[in-house]
Amino acid sequence: METIVYFVRHAESPFIKGMERTRGLSEKGISDAIKIKTELENEEIDVFVSSPYERAIQTIKELADVHKKDIIIFEDLKEREVGMISDKSFQEAKYILYKDRSYSFPDGESSIDAQERAIKVMEYLLSEYLNKKIVIGTHGDIMTLMLNYFNDDHGFEFWESTSMPDIYRLAFHGTELKTVSRVWRTS
Repeated sequence: METIVYFVRHAESPFIKGMERTRGLSEKGISDAIKIKTELENEEIDVFVSSPYERAIQTIKELADVHKKDIIIFEDLKEREVGMISDKSFQEAKYILYKDRSYSFPDGESSIDAQERAIKVMEYLLSEYLNKKIVIGTHGDIMTLMLNYFNDDHGFEFWESTSMPDIYRLAFHGTELKTVSRVWRTS
């Protein structure tokens, strides 16, 4: 038996400074959330969990509604706080954070710190829902850090290659990651 985890990276959301938790999906994001529902509606999903951020919740809500399931919110699945990057571009800042896993910008989190908090949730889910199917509404950075915990091939380049939205299917035997496959087909 396997535990199957679907990481669903949130769909497109307009950036609004200071609205990290509450900003929802754009029109394209709403349309993509419906495509996600279509992609996974025939899977027998046992549990839906999400980051507390509205865009992650909205991305999996249509799918959860089809399965008549509530979405369980885990604060520790929130996106990594990059912090004050001053003269760096967002891409440069992310590269630095992946290259030096213990580094953090002022008011931000290191890769190690963000990964540790999210992995506690993953370990709980893999134990509590052993041999079940789990959908996790997530974000690109924290998803990459969780994948990196199980397989260090997932780093900056992987993060850069992901799309909004995106879906990855992970198969676990106990807490050992066996396979990762991309489900989302970008158009």
